[in-house]
Amino acid sequence: MPERRLPISTPAAAGPRRHPRRQRRHCRLLVLPAFALALVSLAYLSFSSHPNLPFHAKHHDMASIKDVKERMDQRQTLDAKVKANLSMTKVESEPFKRRKKSRKHYVPCQIEFLPSVDDLVEPGIYNNFTGFSLNYISKENVSSSNGIFEPLFGGHQSLQEREETYYARNQTLHCGFVQGPEDYPNTGFDLDENDKIYMASCRVVVSSCIFGSSDYLRRPTKSKIGLYSKKNVCFVMFLDELTLGTLSSEGTGPDETGFIGLWRIVVVEKLPYKDMRRAGKVPKFLAHRLFPFAMYSIWLDSKLRLNADPMLIVEYFLWRNKAEYAISVHYDRTCVSEEVLQNKRLNKYNHTAIDEQFYFYQSDGLVKFNESGREPVLPSCSYHYLMI
Repeated sequence: MPERRLPISTPAAAGPRRHPRRQRRHCRLLVLPAFALALVSLAYLSFSSHPNLPFHAKHHDMASIKDVKERMDQRQTLDAKVKANLSMTKVESEPFKRRKKSRKHYVPCQIEFLPSVDDLVEPGIYNNFTGFSLNYISKENVSSSNGIFEPLFGGHQSLQEREETYYARNQTLHCGFVQGPEDYPNTGFDLDENDKIYMASCRVVVSSCIFGSSDYLRRPTKSKIGLYSKKNVCFVMFLDELTLGTLSSEGTGPDETGFIGLWRIVVVEKLPYKDMRRAGKVPKFLAHRLFPFAMYSIWLDSKLRLNADPMLIVEYFLWRNKAEYAISVHYDRTCVSEEVLQNKRLNKYNHTAIDEQFYFYQSDGLVKFNESGREPVLPSCSYHYLMI
């Protein structure tokens, strides 16, 4: 029987074979990204220590599993707190805003001044005053323990000498402006001779100071000052060279006669203290040394503006009450201990120096202010001045 062979099928045409190739190409495009994603996932699972993956704990011991459960419990507790916070009211859920500290507002008190100075009459000598004379030490030559003399503006006063000055009697005492021997430099607060002559002619004085260019120069309100006071009262503003230079650069320097408004400008050279606040105490407390023939002096803080006639102030606080001096109560604080804390908060001085001075006052008998005590607060208002 003749051999029969199966017919050999001819190769398929090129057209029908293109479709399978396209399918294989698509499969490759899908497999490669999937394979790459699998590698990235394996790398992440190999280096990640995320405790919430269920299959991650299988490769840990029992201690690790316990630690994972504790972390999950903490996470659930935190989630519960977050959900509780989300249920806050609308006001509470607003973003945090820093609240500005509320400041106290002080309204100046009304003082019943006389309508004018036309009918003012200076009273005679009061019988309740004690008469005594004072002389001041102007030069000293005291050597320190190491034999070196250091001249000081306030001099070298012992505690016993200080104690003696509290008694109202004839005496010679330290009161600033103390100079050393002739071969030593001046201790400070040097004034021009013309200014000294002018200041010696004053009988009623309004004085203030600005040192270290620390404040603005505020002129007295001319409309509130009577004609008599403009002619007979000395308005003296003490400045250092720095402050004078600042005012001149701003176009508000003194005129040809040395005045800025009613202020007679007196320039102080070589301040006795580096601290400007301490240097400002010299004209504030030693007005009787700067104006040796003045009967009345009013100290005005540089932060304030004089809005009343100075003669009306003298009449109201001194003549009307037959007082020798008047000093205002602080507008906010009534106790020295409160002032100590405030000075520390503002870093006005070295805290150790503040404490030492406060302890010194306490050793002199200073006690904390007691509102319920027998001694009443001095009746005064928001005026800041000291009369001597």
